[in-house]
Parts: sequence; C-alpha cells; structure tokens
Amino acid sequence: MAEVVIIDYGMGNLHSVYKSLVKVSDKKLKVKVSNSIEDIKTSSHIIFPGQGAASECMNSIKKHYDVTELKDLISQKPFLGICMGLQVLMTNSNENNGVDCLDVVDGSVLSFKSKIGETLKVPHMGWNKVQQSRTHPMWDGIPDYSFFYFVHSYYVKPADTNNTFSTTEYGINFTSSIARDNLVAVQFHPEKSSESGLRLLKNFIKWDGAI
Repeated sequence: MAEVVIIDYGMGNLHSVYKSLVKVSDKKLKVKVSNSIEDIKTSSHIIFPGQGAASECMNSIKKHYDVTELKDLISQKPFLGICMGLQVLMTNSNENNGVDCLDVVDGSVLSFKSKIGETLKVPHMGWNKVQQSRTHPMWDGIPDYSFFYFVHSYYVKPADTNNTFSTTEYGINFTSSIARDNLVAVQFHPEKSSESGLRLLKNFIKWDGAI
C-alpha cells in the first residue's frame, strides 16, 4: 500500500496539506503526519511543508533528525517540498543574516527586497501565474500559466538552471519551483491553490519518481 508521510518537524501548514491529500487520494493510499524517521523510511512518498524563517526551520530539523540521514531519505523516493520545504533544500539562505541549509540542491535563497526595491509589496502574497519550464508527470492536466497561491519574501536561485521547473513574474522572473530526479519542490502552496493545486497533489501521489 502506498503511504505518504507529511514530515512534522515543528513548522508548516500540516493540517491543510493533510486535508488536501485526503481529498484527492483513494482508499489505497495512506496519509500520515509524522516526525518519526522510521515512518519516513517506510513511506512511499515524502512531503516536506514549511513556513517561517530559515534559521528556525534548520534548527527544528536538526533537533528532530540526523541531517545526513534525512538527506539520504529525501534522495530515495518521490519527494515534494512546499514553500520553506523548497528553500531549505538550497545550499544557503540570505535570511537571518545568512543560514546554511540542507544543500540538497546547489543554490541560494535571496530576498525580494534586494531586487525589486519599493516597486512591489513584500511578501509576495496572493495568486500568480506559473510558467512551466518543461513537461513532467507533475504537470499532467495542469495548463501552462495556471494560477497558484504564494506567500513568501524570499525566492530560490538554483546554480543549475536546468533544475528550474517553473518561473513566475514578480518584479523579476524568479524560479517558483525546481525538479531533479525524484525531487520536486514548489514555492507556492498547492494546498491553497484550488483545482490546480489539488491536481498537483494528485499527480504527486501517482508519481513514481521517474522523469
């Protein structure tokens, strides 16, 4: 039986993600919210939601898990990062005067304020279009330039642009999701993004991690 584990490391909009997954899943899928490394090991799919500051996120991860072991598990099965669950995958973040992140994907997390000045409000909050960078099972049934819901003050810049999975315009053209091998991570909140978001979650639980 397939089992999705939503990682509960003390931060994140777990309830909304859980409810959305249950809504799109069938009886063959088990959805669990857990902070147990054993549950993560035995799961078929991993979801890493998150919100808040990068330093708090990393401190909470280190408190609950062995970082090396967690990174190994992230690389072994279909993985979806949401919001902070995307940013924490990068090498480092400029938030909180600089924070070392998980370094699963080479890249940085940068502030909108340093790029867009006073022209637009920060955080970037609300609905915005997502331009898909390439075809992928995760985009199945989701039209290009669909709207998704965002709430964030920082954005990711992967070192390898081939890892960019979608882009969005907000003063600048920024990477709004990344994909590599078994991993997809999005800056927007699919659990708050109506039909397109629910379809993305449904695609994820059907995805076997292959491109």
